[in-house]
Amino acid sequence: VQLQASGGGLVQAGGSLRLSCAASGRSFGNYAMGWFRQAPGKEREFVAGVNRFGSSTVYADSVKGRFSVSREGLNTMYLQMNSLQTEDTAVYYCAARALVMPTTTSYDYWGQGTQVTVSS
Repeated sequence: VQLQASGGGLVQAGGSLRLSCAASGRSFGNYAMGWFRQAPGKEREFVAGVNRFGSSTVYADSVKGRFSVSREGLNTMYLQMNSLQTEDTAVYYCAARALVMPTTTSYDYWGQGTQVTVSS
């Protein structure tokens, strides 16, 4: 089982990026999926999540109204990030958890992370 996050990069404040997470090795139809991020010296934090049906989403307060999470099929998830701020700079990770969608790091599978750097 593998989760592959991609789409990170360097962007100026106010810009946009779209992250992708491709899952393989099994069907993730019964798995919720989430995005987390970890900035240097800080703990990994929940950013956004989508349930296994793709019908319900949850966001951290810090990204509400700017980020949008979605699923395409069973094994692909996206994070559209708009109006990026320097505080959004971090390594972004995707994760999958059977059935439920916690906002803690209690997920079953993790991707390797993709760097997002927002310059001022």
